[in-house]
Amino acid sequence: MSDCLPSTIAQLLDTFQRPESLFSALMPALGTFLQCDRCFLYLRDPQTRLGRVPFVWVRSSEIPTVFDADWKLEPASLGDEDPMFAAALRTAPSIFVEDVETASSDVLNRQFEQENFGHRALIHAHLSYEGQLWGVLQPSVFGRSRSWTDSERQAIDQLVPAITPMAVSYVNANKPQRAPTA
Repeated sequence: MSDCLPSTIAQLLDTFQRPESLFSALMPALGTFLQCDRCFLYLRDPQTRLGRVPFVWVRSSEIPTVFDADWKLEPASLGDEDPMFAAALRTAPSIFVEDVETASSDVLNRQFEQENFGHRALIHAHLSYEGQLWGVLQPSVFGRSRSWTDSERQAIDQLVPAITPMAVSYVNANKPQRAPTA
C-alpha cells in the first residue's frame, strides 16, 4: 500500500489508529514531504454541511493559519463561488494547482483564493466516500508558484483513500448533534 508514499507517512498510517493522532502527526509530515508552507484538513458532514478545520500545520509564524474550533455551516453559495469546492462536491479527482495567479477560472476563483487562503500553489485533495465529500486535504505554498512532481501526485492519490475512512470516523464521532445556532 505504501509504494508511492514516503516511509515517514506510511509509518504514520501503520502506527496511528485514532483519527486525532493520525491527522495531528500527518499534517507536519505531509507539509515537510511536499515542502509546503501550510497543510490543513477540512472535515465536513455531507448531510448537514457542517464543517471545520481541526488539523493544521504551518512552517512558520509568518504563514496565516486556518483553524476552526467550532463546526460551521458551509455557505450555500460555496460551490458557486469556489470551483474547486464544486469539483470536490462532485467527488472529482484531486486538483493540483501550480500557480493561483495563472490557473484557469474554470479551475479556481483567483479572488476567492486570495481573500480566503492567500496561497500561491496548492493541492485540493478530495476525501470522498460513497459518493459524498467528507473532507479536503490542502497542502499549500505561499509567495511562489510550485510544480507538483509525478511522485508527489501519486503519493497524494495513494494517501487520500488511505485516510478517508479515518476522516469519516472523525466526523461521525465529533459532529454536533444539531446545527449550531448563530
